[in-house]
Amino acid sequence: MKRHRSVLVVLVAGIATSISGLPKTLQAGPTTPAPLTETARNELRGLYKGLIDAENRHDIAAVRSFVWISPNTLFVAKTATAAEGNWAGFWGTEVVLKHLDDLYKAGPFKIEPDYDKEKIVVLSHDVAETYVPVNITVAYAGQTPIPKPFLMILEWVRTPEGWRMATDIALPIPPAPHE
Repeated sequence: MKRHRSVLVVLVAGIATSISGLPKTLQAGPTTPAPLTETARNELRGLYKGLIDAENRHDIAAVRSFVWISPNTLFVAKTATAAEGNWAGFWGTEVVLKHLDDLYKAGPFKIEPDYDKEKIVVLSHDVAETYVPVNITVAYAGQTPIPKPFLMILEWVRTPEGWRMATDIALPIPPAPHE
C-alpha cells in the first residue's frame, strides 16, 4: 500500500509539473470549459485508437506523430531497474519516445483497451483527457509478460498541428485485498 501511495504522489507531482509548463493560454483558471463537440470527441477517440494501434505494432515513427513536441511531454512508467526508483516520470519528447522504444524492444508488449469504458474529459479549450481501463502485457525490466490491469490516463493538448498526447500515465491497478 505504501508503494502505491508513493507512485500516486509521483504521478500527481508529475501532472502538476507538466501542466505548469503549458503555455499560459492553456493554464485556464477555475472556469467551466466549454464541452467538446462530438466531432472533437470522435477525433480524440480516433487519435487514442491510432496511438494504441501504433504502439501495438511497435511503430515508433507512427507513435511520434501522436506525441506533443515539448520538453514537458511526460510518460510515467516502470524504470529498467528498481535502483532507478522502479517507476518514474520520463520527460521530453525524445526521452519519452526512447523509453517507449525500449519497452517495445524488450519483448512482448501489447495494450488491450476496454474501449466501451473510455471517457473523454475536457479540461480547457485546448486540453482534454482520455481515461481508459486497459490490460498491458510487457516484458520490460524482467516483468513476466502476462496481461495486467491498468488505468491509462492521457492528457491531450491542441496544437497548431492538431491534438497531441502530452502526458501518458498507465496507473497499475493493485490486486484486490484478501479478506
